[in-house]
Amino acid sequence: MAVETYGAISLFPPLFAIVLAMVTRKPVLSLFLGIWSGAVIFAANIGVVQSLNWIVDSIGNSTFNAKIMLIVLFLGAGVALIWRLGGASAIANAATKRLDSQRKVGLATWIFGMLWFFGDYSNTAIVGTTMREMADEMRMSREKLAYIIDSTAAPVATFGISSWVVYQLSMIRQGYEAAGISAGSNGVPGAFALFLQSIPFNVYCILAVAMVGIIVLTRRDFGEMLTAEHRSWTEGKLLRDNAVPMQSAEESLGDVLTDSPQLRFFLVPVGALIAVVFGGAAYTGFSASEAGADPLTIVGNAAFVDALLWGTFTMVAVALSLGVASGLASLDEAMETVIDGFSMMLTALSILVMAWTIGTVTTALGTGVYVTNVAEQFVTPTLLPIVILLAAALVAFSTGTSWGTMAIVTPIAIPLAWGVGGETAVLLPVAVGTIFSGAIFGDHCSPISDTTILASTFTGSDHIDHVRTQMYYAVTVLSVSALLLLTWGVTGVTQLILLPIGVVLLYGIVYALSELDAGRKDINAKAVNSAQKTRSSAPSDD
Repeated sequence: MAVETYGAISLFPPLFAIVLAMVTRKPVLSLFLGIWSGAVIFAANIGVVQSLNWIVDSIGNSTFNAKIMLIVLFLGAGVALIWRLGGASAIANAATKRLDSQRKVGLATWIFGMLWFFGDYSNTAIVGTTMREMADEMRMSREKLAYIIDSTAAPVATFGISSWVVYQLSMIRQGYEAAGISAGSNGVPGAFALFLQSIPFNVYCILAVAMVGIIVLTRRDFGEMLTAEHRSWTEGKLLRDNAVPMQSAEESLGDVLTDSPQLRFFLVPVGALIAVVFGGAAYTGFSASEAGADPLTIVGNAAFVDALLWGTFTMVAVALSLGVASGLASLDEAMETVIDGFSMMLTALSILVMAWTIGTVTTALGTGVYVTNVAEQFVTPTLLPIVILLAAALVAFSTGTSWGTMAIVTPIAIPLAWGVGGETAVLLPVAVGTIFSGAIFGDHCSPISDTTILASTFTGSDHIDHVRTQMYYAVTVLSVSALLLLTWGVTGVTQLILLPIGVVLLYGIVYALSELDAGRKDINAKAVNSAQKTRSSAPSDD
């Protein structure tokens, strides 16, 4: 691939930012210093001007990024209005009688997250805001809630009717172009057909969602999540001492405007969001397709990001109108709440911009190309899935972007799979599925990931605490995924058999590690599990 790379030193800026963020717990400063170090390498000077130019470019040169920023702001405003009008409280009140244990709250959050499949951003915003109050009442740590939402949102979006699928299809087409192949020649499937064939090999995403279910249903934790959950249950502290949550609706927005919250203040705005997103996706899909096009083509041509932009704006407009028309809020109060919602998202937006910028840095330095080129040296048909999985994981962890990772790795991995497979299509689904798996794993473990940042934001979790606790589970899932892919490479056994085995293996690992870690930390896991079966009083955030 004819892209300049600065070699191994290109790894320094993203890894420096990640390590610094983990140590200092100051992601904005860490990201800027990572950007600055990349500018020094790139420009061979003090690098400040280059750093600022990159930051400006990440905001202004990409209409996609501009749309994402507006979506995030509208989500913040919509969530703020729903909160102040009592919509979130009404949902919590309606579900409280049924969701009377932490397991039931976790199960509801998991299911809600799987049903909200058309966008990871809106998933984290709506599910996080809706479930947080109930999770707090059940003394679920904020780290645990952030994990359930984050590890459900993006993995589910890779399979649903979403902008993710559209983007993945575009990446497959780029990979075909890079390999010099076309659909229909030599048994090469179309982009959508290949996407469907790749799903069983998207092992990490499938098992990540299953892992959430295992953790929720068994009520077993290990690693730093066990520490967080034990703290929450024994001390009533949803956050650790000195934690800095990304945001708090109560502190940012003030009190709810009514003592008698009504469901319509949640259902109507959210219903409008869903209707416009699906309607907008259908409209753009039909508009971009020829007459008589099949449904798959229409879905492939849909502009889901545009539809989500329209939908989030509609949610704000409907919630504002509903609040004013009902007399709950004056126009001034409603607009102040909208501005407060925007303000609530400023930290997340700052980190998003920095995360995008460090993605620009890694592109300029050729970080992804370097990692992938190194990985190519070890490729055989048996090792192909593992090599692509780990290369994509490292790129995503280093850059903080799963979409950027797909853009970097796909044009290299598809030609590689085509060549290693003897110029047949047999390894193409494997390459595509493992690219997506590695990209989302790296996204889950990186403190500079946009989706991980938003999961922390809408659950009110300390961002670095969320990353640290989630990482134990993500690495566990990746390890099992790698084992299944290696088994497939050696034996050729269908993934339809291997995936259920992977779920059983995950259950066994969770059970064993939870027992081992509880013993090491002198925590009575059985007592905690028993306590989680009953309703608790609302704990303190302190």
